[in-house]
Amino acid sequence: MSLFRTKPLATLLKQLDEGGLKRTLGWPGLIALGIGAIIGAGLFARTPAAAAQNAGPGVTLSFIIAAIGCAFAGLCYAEFAAMIPIAGSAYTYAYVTMGELVAWVIGWALILEYGLGAATLSIYWTEYFNNLFPNLIPWQFRHSPLQSGPGGIHGVVNVPALIILAVMTLLLIKGISESATVNAIIVGIKVTIVLMIIAIGWHFINPANHTPFVLAQDSLHQGMFQHGWGGVLGGAGVVFFAFIGFDAVSTAAQETINPGKNMPIGILGSLAVCTFLYILFSWVLTGIAPVLDFIDPNKGMEASVSYAIHTYMPGYGWLSTLVSVAILAGFTSVMLVMLLGQSRVFFSMSKDGLLPKLFAEVHPKFRTPWKCNMVLYVFVALLGGFLPGDITGNMTNLGTLFAFVLVCIGVWIMRKKNPQQPRPFRVRAVPFVSIMGALFCLAMIISVDATSKIAAGSWMVIGLVVYFVYARHHSNLNRADIGALESKAGD
Repeated sequence: MSLFRTKPLATLLKQLDEGGLKRTLGWPGLIALGIGAIIGAGLFARTPAAAAQNAGPGVTLSFIIAAIGCAFAGLCYAEFAAMIPIAGSAYTYAYVTMGELVAWVIGWALILEYGLGAATLSIYWTEYFNNLFPNLIPWQFRHSPLQSGPGGIHGVVNVPALIILAVMTLLLIKGISESATVNAIIVGIKVTIVLMIIAIGWHFINPANHTPFVLAQDSLHQGMFQHGWGGVLGGAGVVFFAFIGFDAVSTAAQETINPGKNMPIGILGSLAVCTFLYILFSWVLTGIAPVLDFIDPNKGMEASVSYAIHTYMPGYGWLSTLVSVAILAGFTSVMLVMLLGQSRVFFSMSKDGLLPKLFAEVHPKFRTPWKCNMVLYVFVALLGGFLPGDITGNMTNLGTLFAFVLVCIGVWIMRKKNPQQPRPFRVRAVPFVSIMGALFCLAMIISVDATSKIAAGSWMVIGLVVYFVYARHHSNLNRADIGALESKAGD
């Protein structure tokens, strides 16, 4: 029984109206869903971190590099999502093109993207919550056990992270249309705040903070991806976290009205809007404050955007407070989409027999995979409550980049295997787009720190063990193969 047995596309397309998921989303809701996922921790937390640790003011160039890679990958996602409008995203696409083992690997990698992504967002959400209410919760109950604070005290558990994740989980169980409405309101708020920061902050840019724009290789560190042009590439690997939301749009394909038309608009539209805002925002933020402030724990290491406004924009303290509120809302919407994406990937894997059936059980009233959401909450809450954000953030990037590489390759393979299959949205210049998307994403994988790569590699090894012990034997395709062999033997 081949490890690379593929799921027939005709069989997959028959599932379009199966599973009980309700079609409620049009292209405006999808674009809002994408922007809701994209504008969040990557912009407000990872931008200052990448500037301080990797790229300096050149983090703006890092965003451009990351955006180019995402544009190639986004085109490939759009073709797949329009052609195969099934919940599951990259996992589903791989199952059709590259086989079960590769699909499993992608599904397992997507846990790094969506599960760890949601955990990372909950951690950064806590930082800005603490900035607004510094004395509401004792220090040790809003930080990870791996973090130490004033007076040598250590964190115990990140309670705000546990609470906000629980609220988002309950909202998703209630229903995707309700979730999309809440998300659209939050998106409107945070986009308005981003535009205000760009418009007002532009007048406070200090040209000295942009000089030199690309720091010398040995300015602060000796690592290949820390400062210099290598640092710009390393920064792209860090701020890539800011772009991971657009592919989450594809996980809602089975809940989208007219997906052949609306999925490409949702994916590419949200990516275009956010890239434009990112470039302007990173230019303004690094112009307002010196990048070294963002690595100093006594200055702007936490809640960096609010710190920069409060310190370097006199008279705009009200904006600093407003930004903290908006960022909390922004992080909340991203968490919502990450949890949505993960539950829909689990839903698809369970429908294929690779995970236990409970992950595909739909609530009789709300018609959402509620048991999947509850199990996912336990997993993500453990990560968000007991790990710091720098560990979870880079591992999230690696899972996403790996999935992007395989999606880019998958479009090329599908063109060869099923050239006559109707494609409501067709990417031009394949295989060029596929090759360039894979190369850009591989370059960003290389730039991520070694510790995160080791941790992500260990996670993938665990995934392979689970596949060979459980998933391979419970797969629907495996049962079909066994049935075919028994039927042949009976003849």
